[in-house]
Amino acid sequence: MASAGGDDVYDYVVVGAGSAGCVLANRLSADPNVRVAVVEAGGNDNWIWFHIPVGYLFAIGSPRADWCFKTEPEPGLNGRALSYPRGKTVGGSSAINAMIYMRGQAADYDHWRQLGLEGWGWDDVLPLFKKHEDHFLGPNAHHGAGGEWHVEFPRITWPLLDAVRRAAAEDGIRPIDDFNTGDNEGSCYFHVNQKRGLRWSAARGFLKPVLHRRNLSLITSGHVEKVVLEGRRATGVRLRTAAGTRTLTARREVVLAAGALGSPQLLMLSGIGPGEHLKAQGIDVVLDAPGVGANLQDHLQLRLIYKVQGIGTLNERYHSLLGRAGMGLEYALFRKGPLTMAPSQLGIFTRSGPDKERADLEFHVQPLSLDKFGDPLHRFPAFTMSVCNLRPTSRGTIRLKTADPASAPEIRPNYLATEEDRLVAASSIRVARRIVSQPALAAYAPDEMLPGPSVPNDDDAALALAAGQLGTTIFHPVGTAKMGLKSDPLAVVDTRLRVMGIEGLRVADASIMPSITSGNTNSPTIMIAEKAAGMILVDERA
Repeated sequence: MASAGGDDVYDYVVVGAGSAGCVLANRLSADPNVRVAVVEAGGNDNWIWFHIPVGYLFAIGSPRADWCFKTEPEPGLNGRALSYPRGKTVGGSSAINAMIYMRGQAADYDHWRQLGLEGWGWDDVLPLFKKHEDHFLGPNAHHGAGGEWHVEFPRITWPLLDAVRRAAAEDGIRPIDDFNTGDNEGSCYFHVNQKRGLRWSAARGFLKPVLHRRNLSLITSGHVEKVVLEGRRATGVRLRTAAGTRTLTARREVVLAAGALGSPQLLMLSGIGPGEHLKAQGIDVVLDAPGVGANLQDHLQLRLIYKVQGIGTLNERYHSLLGRAGMGLEYALFRKGPLTMAPSQLGIFTRSGPDKERADLEFHVQPLSLDKFGDPLHRFPAFTMSVCNLRPTSRGTIRLKTADPASAPEIRPNYLATEEDRLVAASSIRVARRIVSQPALAAYAPDEMLPGPSVPNDDDAALALAAGQLGTTIFHPVGTAKMGLKSDPLAVVDTRLRVMGIEGLRVADASIMPSITSGNTNSPTIMIAEKAAGMILVDERA
């Protein structure tokens, strides 16, 4: 239901109708006596490529679907600037992402608890993951059924990927059936957020089914410019729409769910952030909070490409009129085939070296190759072994370029800034090469295009340099409004996700992660919103 009139009064105002905001809107509006507004800067998801899974190829980089951010030139990437996709529609990045259902590792959350963040250990968060799951494996010790977040087995497999999986087993990486039991070490086809061959975004799962509620208002194309503060209490938000500026009042709380880029940007625009930086932008400092926009973490993927012979890949089907027609027909008739493909199909989690206590590498293996997303597939048969360091030690920043809310933020991920990250990058290329060299793939004569045989396997510096040339984001920014204790100078929110030093304001999205999870970050973000909604409701009753 769209809200009408001028300035409006609500109990809760949620900023962002992305992965977290859709969950928050659903849970907070379940009480018919509570008025909830959720504000989305993007538009409605009424474009076909938001729903056909392979549509990410068209959505990423399209101004209709993507904010089309770019990083600053990255020293660790040999001075390259990267495109930095973020979803620009209801459902947020869950409308354009890889659709991979991944929680990470139990040890990720137990580490949060060990930092003193009570209530965030694996045993605490597992029931939350299960609460909203509708998993094809059915209810068991690890999964739930009947929830809003639909998870399916992929509707296509590839003989080439089966061969890569056998090669991984020959290298000592065991096949497993499920990455989401707390330990994801092994190989498995990724489970995906789809339903009968269609993308299952957070909007489809959590928001659209409850928009009939009379106490819930969805405002699209409403760009929030700042949190309205009375002293150090949040009382609402100011937003810009096509009809002009508008103010929404929040009687109880404002909840920021604008993501790891949007939430810190909005905090800074509202005078909450690093004092000297805000002053330099001409913004009055309400709260000097140095952690806002700090602690940026992301998974840097290194895309190794191998030509093959004698086995099918998507490349040649893509460039064949008959192949394209067949794919379209298979999808139209059966909702199966390549049009249902997530960007990555086969996952491999393993260790970069024997000194690692748990898996610290994630491979996304794809039966295709291309120069970059948005470009056509190569005309020769090939596959991609994309690998990322799951727990990077490099930290970046989000800052304001200007005080204009319409300006994109300054994004500096600071990839490969530490010696440890450079060594892991070098090791990850060696691991990829080792897997590809196994007998299971020998019949297909894999030929390394990138980084190529000219990069020696025994030279850490040369491999790290190649990683800097190959590396690109895998779209997992987190940590820029981190959860922590009061003793932590970079902590922004407490364990109940309340902004420390400001009343009536919380952050509930990927930005609150103190450290990145060991895998894809969308479903952990949904879990964070689930937990946040429960805490908000409990705190209101207290």
